[in-house]
Amino acid sequence: MADTALVIGGTRFIGRHVVEDLLDHDYEVTIFNRGNHENPFADHDDVTRVEGDRRDDTDLKAAALSVQPDIVIDCVAYYPEDVRVAVDLFSDVDGYVYISSGSAYAAEEIPKREGETALCDCTDEQATDDSHASYGPRKAEGDRIVFEAAEDGVNAMSVRPCIVYGPHDYTERLDYWIDRVLNYDRVVVPGDGQNLWHRAYVEDVASALRVVAEEGEPGEAYNVGDRRLVTMEEMVDLVADAADTDCEVVHAGEHELAAAELSPDDFILYRDYPHVLDTDKLAALGWESTPLAEAMERSVADHRDSDRDGSEHDPGREAEERVLGVLDTL
Repeated sequence: MADTALVIGGTRFIGRHVVEDLLDHDYEVTIFNRGNHENPFADHDDVTRVEGDRRDDTDLKAAALSVQPDIVIDCVAYYPEDVRVAVDLFSDVDGYVYISSGSAYAAEEIPKREGETALCDCTDEQATDDSHASYGPRKAEGDRIVFEAAEDGVNAMSVRPCIVYGPHDYTERLDYWIDRVLNYDRVVVPGDGQNLWHRAYVEDVASALRVVAEEGEPGEAYNVGDRRLVTMEEMVDLVADAADTDCEVVHAGEHELAAAELSPDDFILYRDYPHVLDTDKLAALGWESTPLAEAMERSVADHRDSDRDGSEHDPGREAEERVLGVLDTL
């Protein structure tokens, strides 16, 4: 008899890939969500959907009783209370895996290591706040709840992804850069192009969640990210190679950007101080990451098939053209 998996979420981005990975490894899968987004598995005989709100304890308890899963992958636990309820309801499963975040780390260290790098504190106010500023503290508090549950015998673990990219990415962060490469010969990159923000290919995040559920140690956290990191300029070059096109990367410092009333932070995926996660602990479980060229080829192909353009993150091409004009006069 196949193992059963319950995926809380399961239709948008990471959760969608989790379901596909579980199916590829012969799990019987149930997804639990409110139905606010189109279900890509509606016609899939091996995926059952249970409708409910994970923040409604009655709904979640009903799902736990009806599915009786062997493992649970929790994709949409955004508040500490979500995790607290889940580790109680799923206290007898073989593996409960909470998706935390690299944002849970409080210290700027290179690299950030599980069990060594300090986590964010979380106040009572932050625990219920839904702002971006409280995201890291809320995720860190969820980690601590997982650790406490494991001490009480619950097979609970957490996975901390960095910036996730790949097919079906509704955040469109990478889509902005793909769109630039596909449509312009010259792409403005802030600074010297050497800034480093660790990214994780979504299929690798999905496989990490399954591997941790199967092989992880209760009470442990596992970082996940590409095993080979690339700078922002190298990322743009990877996009160009995957798209089989050429583009010129143009570096723009703060002075040149300021001429167009821009700053480096106006460019999505730019980060001044490097954000790097150590992934050795996850790799020791047998997890592997997709080669970057292959990951980018899939990401570019999906972008071309979608209507995503990353325009939400666009600093303005007219402003970029002014920057290019300034640089051309130097």
